[in-house]
Amino acid sequence: MQRRERTRHLIELGGLVQKAGLVDLTADDRAALLGAFLGLADMLKGEGGQAVVDVWRHRGRRAFEAEAEAD
Repeated sequence: MQRRERTRHLIELGGLVQKAGLVDLTADDRAALLGAFLGLADMLKGEGGQAVVDVWRHRGRRAFEAEAEAD
């Protein structure tokens, strides 16, 4: 059961990468994507990281809401 939940979670995260357009923008370059994620992680470890997360969360919620309204 835990393995199935983990697999679902990972698939959903991959869907977010796709939904953000990152797959197309990097030409599906996984090294570039990993580098980008590592850069984001470094940014979040720094001072003001939580404020950045708050901004991203707000933008993400707006995007989800816009998508729900379009459906």
